[in-house]
Amino acid sequence: MSNPIVECVANFSEARRPQIVEEIIQAIQSVKDVILLDRHSDQDHNRTVLTFVGSPAQIEEAAYQAIAKAAELIDLDQHTGEHPRIGATDVVPFIPIAGATMQDCVAIARRLGQRVGECLGIPVYLYEEAATRPERQNLENIRRGQYEGLKEEIATNPDRQPDFGPAQLGKAGATVIGARHPLIAYNVYLTTDDISIARKIAKTIRHSSGGLRYVKGLGLQVEGRAQVSMNLTNFRGTPLAQVVEMIRREAGRYGTTIHHSELVGLIPQEALVDAARWYLQLDQFEPEQILERRLAEAEGEADHTAESGPSFLDELAASTPAPGGGSAAAYSGAAAAALVTMVARLTIGKKKYAAVENEMQEILARAEELREELTSAIARDAAAFEAVMAAFKLPKDTPEQKSVRTQSVEAATLEAARVPLEVAGKAVEVLELAVRVVMEGNLNAISDGASASALAIAALTGAGYNVRINVASLADPGTAQELLQQLCQFDARASVLEAKVREIMTTRGGISLE
Repeated sequence: MSNPIVECVANFSEARRPQIVEEIIQAIQSVKDVILLDRHSDQDHNRTVLTFVGSPAQIEEAAYQAIAKAAELIDLDQHTGEHPRIGATDVVPFIPIAGATMQDCVAIARRLGQRVGECLGIPVYLYEEAATRPERQNLENIRRGQYEGLKEEIATNPDRQPDFGPAQLGKAGATVIGARHPLIAYNVYLTTDDISIARKIAKTIRHSSGGLRYVKGLGLQVEGRAQVSMNLTNFRGTPLAQVVEMIRREAGRYGTTIHHSELVGLIPQEALVDAARWYLQLDQFEPEQILERRLAEAEGEADHTAESGPSFLDELAASTPAPGGGSAAAYSGAAAAALVTMVARLTIGKKKYAAVENEMQEILARAEELREELTSAIARDAAAFEAVMAAFKLPKDTPEQKSVRTQSVEAATLEAARVPLEVAGKAVEVLELAVRVVMEGNLNAISDGASASALAIAALTGAGYNVRINVASLADPGTAQELLQQLCQFDARASVLEAKVREIMTTRGGISLE
């Protein structure tokens, strides 16, 4: 199984002095095996976005080195730019890419935040999934008043107290650190220099003003043109094409239109494929029809045959205790989520199912999240079991060693129970989505939705066995009972949902299950 990969998309308040940006990049690349994927500097914004990836430990260290270098070289008292900012290193989000979970990224954000606050003396605010307060989930709330406003309030206003670090700003300002899902930073330029139009359009499309879900937007003037600057926080929930068309429509109301647009940083291929499918009306299009994708798959299969290690199923069949049943349960759950995704995609864009289009978009977005989380749980479950084995191997020659070993075994066993319990909960979520696609989705794919439900139930059952076997070894009966109660609730909910699927398959699918 491959090593976990985490992405960091760090925003720095500097673009007009390239040598400063280069030094920050060098700080990032000083950490072994961290890969810089992209850099984007905007002179008007006076802002640079650096995208880099690595293992959790590597990405955390690289981010720290970058923050330290930016604090050394950037003076916010001398900084001007169109984009809102509160710090030399303004925003540092961590995004799970492969083999890592959102919880992993939250842990990275909180460890880094504490280190930056204590070692660099920079106030740190946690946001998005890492936020410690509901009002701090949104970056806009933290950045209200920008650097200048925060400088006046941080010491006296309890609502502006940082999560880590001192309640006062130095020349490096404050830094916002968090964990989030992939987003698209996207700017649309209009055929006008009237910034008021851009601001009106931004107000119309952004969610906080009653606009499109998962869209954040500002109206700015950049390079002599009015610009609608956006972050699309869930491109599956609100597709890129829908955002562009709404801007085009609103711009027309004010006698202008779109001049051009730009990406800041990277974009998932899926978002571009979805836009192409929408604009070209390719209702039957499948991503496998992309030439380069087919070639990459063919090359990957050849490489796997010639060079790569064993597949997950090969590892599962090997004479080693991990991966085992817990990983297999997570694998089944991920497969179930993938099938739900497939049915949702086969429903979206079909005239016959226009009434459930929005519902299917919502199901698609959540199913993809669950697929990613369950896929990462495959490796996490194996790692949890290996941690238990390692704890049992600790020395026990002295009373102190025995105490440490006992505590380590208990902690590792608890984690080995919690991971499959998490899988069980997500399996029930997948099952709930499967019921919805069986009930409302494309009738031609109803058996695929039912298959998803069967795989989700298998995931729940397998995960449940692993929860119970580990709970039986816990020394704390209270904790054991709490975990078992949660599992029983999952089982009860799943029984109702399974019966619902069988009923729908009879009434809507027209098949007998007797």
